[in-house]
Amino acid sequence: MESTELIAEYRRWRRFQHQAQLDREHRAASQRLETSKVSATRMTEAYRSMAGKAAAEGACYRTLFLRDHDGTALACEGWLFVRRVLAEGGSTRVRATLLETFNLASGYLEPGHHPAEKLTLEIFDQLTLERGMSSVVRVDRIDDAHDTRFITLLDTVRGDLRAHLG
Repeated sequence: MESTELIAEYRRWRRFQHQAQLDREHRAASQRLETSKVSATRMTEAYRSMAGKAAAEGACYRTLFLRDHDGTALACEGWLFVRRVLAEGGSTRVRATLLETFNLASGYLEPGHHPAEKLTLEIFDQLTLERGMSSVVRVDRIDDAHDTRFITLLDTVRGDLRAHLG
């Protein structure tokens, strides 16, 4: 095997390893949200706090979300800059900008090399019947049905990405 082939194969292997790690991390965070019984109201408060820090300090938060690929949902990773939270007509919408940093198709994406994407998320309580009737909070993208189940981590924040937000 040529050295360039070997390096390409190694990079491909690393991409799949990172994908598996993100899938596990998203699944674990989803389970923690479900067991802690976080409501849409509490999630909205968290996003309002993120919007305040984004405006004051340029804070971007690490975000994991699922992207549908022909019926298979794969975790993706990025940094979310929350611009504002709107509560109107019984629904809560979040206007944000996403700097995607990893997806399986593209691999690792450096901020600034891939354009930032403006998006709208919706926060809502979803009823589940799996373990009796209960609700679990969800944050889904409403302007692209392929991206769902956003989990934004409050403990992983950066303030150096504002120049890449476009």
